[in-house]
Amino acid sequence: MGPGLIVTAAFIGPGTITTASLAGARFGHALLWAVVFSIIATIVLQEMSARLGLVGGQGLGEALRTTFTNRLVRGTCIVLVLAAIGFGNAAFQAGNVTGAAIGLQTLTNVSYRVWALVVGAAACALLGLGAYKWIERALMVLVGLMSIVFLTTAIIVRPDLGAVFAGMFVPSIPPGSLVTILALIGTTVVPYNLFLHASAVREKWSGRVATDETLADARVDTFVAIGLGGLVTLAIVVTAATFFVQGSSIDSVAMMAEQLEPLLGRAAKYFFAAGLLAAGLTSAITAPLAAAYATAGALGWDRGLKDPRFRAVWAVILVIGVALATLGHSPVAAILFAQAANGILLPVVAVFLLIVMNRSDLLGRYTNGVVANVLGAVVVLTVSGLGGYKLLTALGLLP
Repeated sequence: MGPGLIVTAAFIGPGTITTASLAGARFGHALLWAVVFSIIATIVLQEMSARLGLVGGQGLGEALRTTFTNRLVRGTCIVLVLAAIGFGNAAFQAGNVTGAAIGLQTLTNVSYRVWALVVGAAACALLGLGAYKWIERALMVLVGLMSIVFLTTAIIVRPDLGAVFAGMFVPSIPPGSLVTILALIGTTVVPYNLFLHASAVREKWSGRVATDETLADARVDTFVAIGLGGLVTLAIVVTAATFFVQGSSIDSVAMMAEQLEPLLGRAAKYFFAAGLLAAGLTSAITAPLAAAYATAGALGWDRGLKDPRFRAVWAVILVIGVALATLGHSPVAAILFAQAANGILLPVVAVFLLIVMNRSDLLGRYTNGVVANVLGAVVVLTVSGLGGYKLLTALGLLP
């Protein structure tokens, strides 16, 4: 399993499943273009992160610390990035815990608020003991199985291919869809993956000098893995779009599970709940850990799992996530909000990644070319524009 699959497993969580289901049920095939954009954006940014790790030998956090010479500027930039990662991961963690908890609620009929505390305690124990890697691998198998089921179901329901391709390549923003668009972007282009990927590629190709061949291997790994993740997201939207065609809407996990009934019949509810639990718990472990790695790298701390400061960071993210999940009024709405918040905060991290990727002293001839910079700028401007429009609309400054 290459680093690209780790990135894919991180974004195929409860947020993706819930947001893609809502997108299809509420707007049919109209928002498929947002999924396509999100996958392209993820590939562009994750390729940069992989190149930074292989050539520069640094993660994004370490690179930020060495990019700015002025102490005030450096401190301000680090605070902005850490604030984005902290807030984004806390919101993301709330969605992860909520997703795992409502999966358990579906299986047991015990309130998801109770299960949120149990999931939080389990994630804390696994992180504290350092025993999460084997559990994570087992859970990722379940997430992979659920992905295959969604892809198979999307074929079985026989969607209108004309409508599917129109939705993929003709952008539109139906009334009331902006939050869902931001959520689709935020659940796919995950900022903390930009920190994780650089470290993962260094471990994968630790014994090899960064060459064109090594970078080509990393790019193929990134393109293929993230492309497969994108197909899964598209499949979820397409299957959920059958609810839109029938005039229905999705407002519960049980209704989301109905998407799989063409393939699984009565077992769909239980399979979907188990998959949601696996996806939620996997991401609930990964998100706090990624925040700790990002913070340690940016501040120059020891990144060992036993370092007290390192542990303190992931513990804070975990506690906030559990608290938000427990206090949330609508679990589905909480997951959607978490992804939308991530989409709004994404430009902050992406801008600093672009700055780092143009450092010739760090990357030599492997700095961003014109095409990479243009694509990165398009991603930043598009997400910033959508987020800014939503903010101004919420403030009543725009209709």
